[in-house]
Amino acid sequence: MLLSIPKHEFKERQQKFINIYKEKGCEAAVLFSVTDIFYLTGFHFYPTERPIGIIIDPKDKVHLFVPALEHEHAEEYSVVDFVHSYPEYPGIKHPMEYFKETLKEFDFENKNIGYDALGYSSSQGYRGPSIDQLIDVKQFISLHAVVEEMRFIKSPNEIELIKESCRWGNLVHRLLQKYTKSGLSEIEITSRASMEATKAMIDTLGPDYKPHGSTAYAMFRGQIGPESAFPHAVTQNIVLKKGDTLVTGAASSVFGYTSELERVMFVEEYSKEQEKYFNYMYEAQEVAFKAIRPGRKYSDVEKDVQAYFKENNLTELTKHHTGHNIGLLGHEAPFFDLGDHTIIEPGMVVTVEPGIYVKGLGGFRHSDTLLVTEDGIEMLTYYPRDLESLICY
Repeated sequence: MLLSIPKHEFKERQQKFINIYKEKGCEAAVLFSVTDIFYLTGFHFYPTERPIGIIIDPKDKVHLFVPALEHEHAEEYSVVDFVHSYPEYPGIKHPMEYFKETLKEFDFENKNIGYDALGYSSSQGYRGPSIDQLIDVKQFISLHAVVEEMRFIKSPNEIELIKESCRWGNLVHRLLQKYTKSGLSEIEITSRASMEATKAMIDTLGPDYKPHGSTAYAMFRGQIGPESAFPHAVTQNIVLKKGDTLVTGAASSVFGYTSELERVMFVEEYSKEQEKYFNYMYEAQEVAFKAIRPGRKYSDVEKDVQAYFKENNLTELTKHHTGHNIGLLGHEAPFFDLGDHTIIEPGMVVTVEPGIYVKGLGGFRHSDTLLVTEDGIEMLTYYPRDLESLICY
């Protein structure tokens, strides 16, 4: 059973990245993106006010720059050549002064340097100079989104980890539906289902399992009854009642890789109006499934779904695009959106989640995770989608 990305794949990713930036005229690179650092090195960390970055020097050696409290952690778990650290932030000597010394030591001056951002940033109080204030270079060349685009097409190992995520998302959603009953609060239900599924997950997968994200979880996110008409509501500790429309979410992380499973459910019973919009949503998702195939554009899929909504006079009840890529992040580019003309390719992993939102009645949205294949799609999530399977008693 695969539970992590093997070391050789991180090395392959690094070499591919080096080849790409050299084609752009770069001789070395500096990256600060948390997700890209993990993708290239396997080093998973929680970003705070303390700056962390990756540098690849002109000799193609990969370095991590971390606070001292992460030094041993980085040495043990990252696939890099060198780890450098600084005492603390803000410190008597600012961390970026140490960073400058490292860049100079490894010959970054008077070179063409690629970067994803000109400096570290954080919402937790970080302040510091940008790298163009630290060293003299020939030219700074933007590498923004280069690693993100490398992540568009998933490797066989990444796909296996996402499939494992889907299996545990399926279990936790099954438990969520089992425990969903009138008179109970959303927090009580979701906590019970999430804890039980997580316990089963860690017992089954054993000590080699590393989530690098959330363990198995299920939620309503406040999308209960009329509140489900807000596509991204927030948990409000609502008590469920008979006839409520519910929009769920369930997933798990396996070595940082996640999936997305969402369903519309009803508490004990549903009205004719609820059934009508459920069926429209179901058919819209079917339209999207049929539209996804290699060679088409992401925007083509959205056009097909929007045409279905227009034909059925539903356009005013829609509030978002049809879906997005998924992997290390819950939302990744490209997007099934009229403005995204990326070509669909085999190996991409996407979500399909067209939604209909009716004020006073609720929201109607299934989401499934799919793999794009050579001739179409493979469904990775497999929870029942039909109405009768989604009534909670």
